[in-house]
Amino acid sequence: MLDWLRRANPRAREPVAKTATAAPRTLASRTIPVAGRDMPLVIRKLSRARRMTLRLAPDGSEARVSIPAWGRVGDAEAFARDRADWLAGQLASLPAARAIAPGTLLSLRGTAHPIVWQAGARRKPELSGDAIVIGGPVESLARRLQRWLEAQALELMQADLAHYCQRAGEAVPRLSLSRAQRRWGSCAADGTIRMNWRLVMAPDFVRRSVMAHEVAHIAHFDHSPAFHAHLATLYEGDVAAANRWLKRHGRELYVPFG
Repeated sequence: MLDWLRRANPRAREPVAKTATAAPRTLASRTIPVAGRDMPLVIRKLSRARRMTLRLAPDGSEARVSIPAWGRVGDAEAFARDRADWLAGQLASLPAARAIAPGTLLSLRGTAHPIVWQAGARRKPELSGDAIVIGGPVESLARRLQRWLEAQALELMQADLAHYCQRAGEAVPRLSLSRAQRRWGSCAADGTIRMNWRLVMAPDFVRRSVMAHEVAHIAHFDHSPAFHAHLATLYEGDVAAANRWLKRHGRELYVPFG
C-alpha cells in the first residue's frame, strides 16, 4: 500500500466516536496503463479518510485509491498514474494462482495440509492427521472445502469474539463472516462485527489480532490513541507482528479461492 498525506481540509470535521458514518462513495471506474495493459482504477471517497492510499486488489484485478471526502478525483487518478511502476511491481510479486485439487496444499490456522481425495471418504472434509481427507465429486471439491473452512472460521471466531468481549467488559455482539476483497474485519456503529473468513487460513495470532482490533472499536469508533491503548490491553500478542504478517502474506490467503 502507498499513501500520501495531504493537509487536512479545515472545514472537515473530525470523526465522532460511536456514530454511524456515511457509506463510501465509489466513483466511476477508470483505467490506467500498468505493465502493458489497461488496469481498472477504482476511486473511493471515505468520510473518515485523512490521506490518499493506493492499493492493488488481492487478485491483481484492479488498482484502488481511497481519498478523503474532500479529496479531488483528478489528484487520485494522477497519484495512481504516477505510481504505475509500483503497481507493476506489486503485480509481479503476486502469488501464483493454483487450483484446488487432490494433492495440493491447503492452509488451516497457518499450517499447510495436503488434500487427500478418497473414493470412499465422506463428502464433508475431515482433518485426519496432517491431511484433509475428502470424498465425493472432484468437480465440487473447491466449493465444499471453502464451506468447510468457513464453518471452521465461524467456530473459531465466535470463541475469539467471546474472549475479547469478556476482556473488554462488553456484551458479545452479532458476528458474521465476510468475503470482502478489501477488509479483514469491520465493526459497525451498532457493534456488529464482520470478519473475513480467509483469516482461518492464517496463523491463530493473526486472526485473533484482527478480532481484538474490531472489539476495541466497540468502545472507540476511531483509530485514536485511546483506541490503540485499549487494543493493547485486549490483545495478548504483538499487534505489529500480526500486521506485518498480513502485509507480507495476506494476498496468499486469496490464492486458493479468490
